Amino acid sequence: MRVAKFSIAGEARFGLVDGPELVVFKGHPLFFNYETTGERVPLKDVQLLPPTLPTSKIVCIGKNYADHAAEMGGDAPKEPLIFLKPSTSLIGHGETIVRPAISERVDFEGELAIVIGAIAKDVSEADALDYVWGYTIANDVTARDIQDKDGQWTRAKGFDTFCPLGPWIETEFELDGQTLETRVDGDLRQHASIDLLIHKVPRIIQHVSQAMTLLPGDVILTGTPAGIGPMESGEVVEISIEGIGSLSNPVE
Repeated sequence: MRVAKFSIAGEARFGLVDGPELVVFKGHPLFFNYETTGERVPLKDVQLLPPTLPTSKIVCIGKNYADHAAEMGGDAPKEPLIFLKPSTSLIGHGETIVRPAISERVDFEGELAIVIGAIAKDVSEADALDYVWGYTIANDVTARDIQDKDGQWTRAKGFDTFCPLGPWIETEFELDGQTLETRVDGDLRQHASIDLLIHKVPRIIQHVSQAMTLLPGDVILTGTPAGIGPMESGEVVEISIEGIGSLSNPVE
């Protein structure tokens, strides 16, 4: 099942992706048991929004692919390395990534994202997947020069528009070595199997839930593979994961 959040006539709604159409849910599908109104709207007529609640936490895991840790000039962390992005950084599929005037280098980072479906606190690895609603795609946009200057990551990764998310949540996605690819204006920049995650999804959920309670709609970005690089104004960044789809955003 693919669950999308979208805007139509100035109202945010949730819908089930059914080919070229959306079947509209009565409310948030997690809380209204996936009940629909029967209304159908064409995908082409709506603006897709980040497929999560506006108050959700965005938890991120750093240096979770060995090749990316190496390209950043350090060792991979022995435990999942947690940082946060603010909810104000969220944008949806097709919306524009805005490069801040105070940064000279803004990078893409294609990532698999977990969407939490139930309250999770101190969960075990064995039970962790029971708390997953589904998966989506994220771009952990980073002002690299500011990250280097600050020595920590909050400001560099927290600008408005720095967390494209979407295009929808795939609730039936099963982790099985799917390929993640990032393209800039059609040129392949990242290509990796999600099996190469150092800390796997159950371990990530266990580790994060030891520190903070995870709520329905919270998002966890799982890390990016090697191949990160700058985005320039006028380019389009597209991140694809087999079995989910593609997240595409222009840059200005």
